[in-house]
Amino acid sequence: MGWSISRPTGLTFHKPGLSTKGYTLLTPHGDQSTYLIDMAGRVVHRWVFNHIRPGYGRLLNNGNLLMTGSDIDLPAAPKDEPTKAPLPFEQHVTRLGGYHTTLCEVNWQGDIVWEYENRSQHHDFFRFANGNTMVPEWVELPENLHKEVRGGYKMPRERLPRLLGDDLVEVDKEGKEVRRIHTWKLLDPVKDPISPSTRRWEWTHLNGIDINDKGEIVFSARNTDRVAIINAAATEITWKFNRSHGQHNPTWVGDNIQIFDNGDSSSSRVIEVNPDNDEIVWTYHGVPFQQFYSGHISGASRLASGNTLICEGTSGRIFEVNKARDVVWEWINPFVNNNKRGEATVSIYRAHRYSVDHPALTDKDLDPGQHGNLNRINGLI
Repeated sequence: MGWSISRPTGLTFHKPGLSTKGYTLLTPHGDQSTYLIDMAGRVVHRWVFNHIRPGYGRLLNNGNLLMTGSDIDLPAAPKDEPTKAPLPFEQHVTRLGGYHTTLCEVNWQGDIVWEYENRSQHHDFFRFANGNTMVPEWVELPENLHKEVRGGYKMPRERLPRLLGDDLVEVDKEGKEVRRIHTWKLLDPVKDPISPSTRRWEWTHLNGIDINDKGEIVFSARNTDRVAIINAAATEITWKFNRSHGQHNPTWVGDNIQIFDNGDSSSSRVIEVNPDNDEIVWTYHGVPFQQFYSGHISGASRLASGNTLICEGTSGRIFEVNKARDVVWEWINPFVNNNKRGEATVSIYRAHRYSVDHPALTDKDLDPGQHGNLNRINGLI
């Protein structure tokens, strides 16, 4: 989906009898704020961050917001100079997509109540019921594995850095590491090659994780076009899916896996896959196909009603569809910011819908009137 600076924004479509009532959480790229909006598309709450550039967050049951982002004082990423000596790991990772330095938990008022700094973390996180937290972390592969991994490309005369893989790191409430899973030990350097269209800097680029009640971990490895399940003991991969491209945000839907399949250069889709037989049991795509497309970022979450909330990330479009694939609610991001290159952007990494009776929202003031000026300026009333 393309976008115009003068396009309609805010709530653009709603079928109240078919939508799933609640509040939607989103963080526009380049913004210093995270917003909670109601079904009318109006801001009802706002968190402003001063010490990090926020990337992506989730509400916790206690009403706090868990947010990943990057140090506000982080130097600009080094220039790409392929023919020069490879950068040290600590500098190299800062120029990769999804890079973050800090995971912080803030209360409803925005006060920091917990923080975990890891200068190699990226993209996603998962908060366990016991308060522990898991994040993906970039690590350099052993030299022998670096040489064995197939695929990818390099720039002319490029002096390649050591390939990066991903660990999954679990920390406790004090930020102490309690578990580390080497996903690169569970994949095959030949059978799971880097996509031919991907630069040979990272093997996997793990951009999404979700964990079910059994402790099984599903993850997306964008650079290898793989979605995989790790068993609860974290000793082996029990399922691998290779019929998506550049995908994001794998999530458990019962025993099935839902995936935002970014697709090729023309269209995206959301699919639900049965891991027992690899059958795609439900699909959402544009009609025509090209109507729905986001080349990177993006996500989809299944709602309690059975509907699906979709974030078409690059265009800043968030919409809800029912099982029959009808759009029943649509909101388009009015907050125009600048990306790291100084270009205008409306993109959103991912969005979540919280039901009106979600414990995080109990006794909270959700009157859009308290943000009247913000909503008026951005055409949200």
